[in-house]
Amino acid sequence: MTATDFFLWIGTLPPVVQAVAVVIAFAVVIAAILFLVDIAPRSGTWYTVARLAMCLLIPLAVMWFFRSYYWAIGVAVVVGAVFFLLDYRSRAGKGYLIQLVAFLAPAFLLLLIGLILPSLQTFVASFMNSSGKDFVGLANYTWIFGQPDGVRVVVNTIVWVLIVPTVSTIVGLAYAVFIDRTRGEKIYKVLVFMPMAISFVGAGIIWRFMYEYRGPEYPQIGLLNQILVWFGGEPQQFLLNPPWNTLFLIVVLIWVQTGFAMVILSASIKGVPMELLEAAELDGANAWQRFTSVTIPAIRPALIVVLTTISIASLKVFDIVRTMTAGNYETSVLANEMYTQFSKFEAGRSAALAVILFILVLPIVIYNARQIQKQREIR
Repeated sequence: MTATDFFLWIGTLPPVVQAVAVVIAFAVVIAAILFLVDIAPRSGTWYTVARLAMCLLIPLAVMWFFRSYYWAIGVAVVVGAVFFLLDYRSRAGKGYLIQLVAFLAPAFLLLLIGLILPSLQTFVASFMNSSGKDFVGLANYTWIFGQPDGVRVVVNTIVWVLIVPTVSTIVGLAYAVFIDRTRGEKIYKVLVFMPMAISFVGAGIIWRFMYEYRGPEYPQIGLLNQILVWFGGEPQQFLLNPPWNTLFLIVVLIWVQTGFAMVILSASIKGVPMELLEAAELDGANAWQRFTSVTIPAIRPALIVVLTTISIASLKVFDIVRTMTAGNYETSVLANEMYTQFSKFEAGRSAALAVILFILVLPIVIYNARQIQKQREIR
């Protein structure tokens, strides 16, 4: 029985039996991890025999499961080397090192398979044609920056990154200051934070109804257009007229992220020592001077975290744009255009857009990491 046959056979079983099989497989994996972490590094004759048995049983199981001598040979080499090292370390009294490696190995393996390898494949694909067979050099990048639509996508993304973090942080900070220590503080914070519990798709649908347009001869179902009609104005197509439609989309992400900024900054403000504020007050500083000279410097690490986190969310925004305009009417951004090109079977262009998005995110991540390191050094 090959691995494919085994999984096909599992698929034919009743759902309850499949669940039991998954639990058993999970238990086997946990047992293997426990063996590597706790039992294998121990010294003693019986543990040495157990390691030698594993060197034989694991390759045989692989050969039976995959029906491949090459897999069995490769696994035998790896397992033999690992257990030889385990046996050597256990005799040398350095089992703790093996335990550390055993704990970190699954995380490194998942990081390698789930992040590093796909990133390298995407980078290589960005220099290939749509089928991924022929090398085209910088043609995909030239296509992006050589036409107005491609440049507009990049510019729109930059506009999102400039506006959303700034406005969300300022509004969140204002909420944190004015709501803090007021009657009904918890209720107000719940109301402001509530949009964070809504998915971006849900937020997009909600605001699509807010911007909904009908002709002047029809009753309006969109809240904003109904307000305009109440004041004697004409209903507007908010999502069709560039460049204002991009700003109306940006409002949605600001609405969602403001609650996040408020919670983080409110917790940071509560951590500002009262002694500093009282000392500034005794020196004659008014409320605004205490806020700008004492509170803001004290919560600077939290401000950096909020700004960088919302900046990354703005760079990879997709759901809101896709739900509300699908990127039409000059509202597309990098993540949406990446999906659009991929759906058109333009894998090379999609990969190039992904690389550009990664390049834009990378400086923000590096800056955030350096700031965190500086704070650790200060402490």
